Amino acid sequence: MTYPVQFRRKILKIKGKEGLSFAEIAKKFGISKAAIFRWSKNIEPQKNRKRKWSKICIEELKNDIEKYPDSYCYERAKRLGVSSTGIRDAQYRLGVSYKKNFKSSKSGLREKIYVLPKD
Repeated sequence: MTYPVQFRRKILKIKGKEGLSFAEIAKKFGISKAAIFRWSKNIEPQKNRKRKWSKICIEELKNDIEKYPDSYCYERAKRLGVSSTGIRDAQYRLGVSYKKNFKSSKSGLREKIYVLPKD
């Protein structure tokens, strides 16, 4: 949850007026010390994540999508050794889309085939 900038300013103003420590102001308002300390450095909320993908190798994911286009996220995650949520997020960041594929299995349960965007 992101707190509004006005609320952040109010907390820091009270901290300065009353001369409270980070631990005391955190306890008073029920917010973590780390959050208040971060606000004291930069009061604006972060818009984007600035870290690179850590566990999922992009090339391995692309190869897996090309090799197994109709796999579910949990199957891909098991093959690559990561979480299915991580796979879903990485596919979103790559711009991978899916389309229905009614011919992928006899039972018709697998209705998706993943498509990599063209560079």
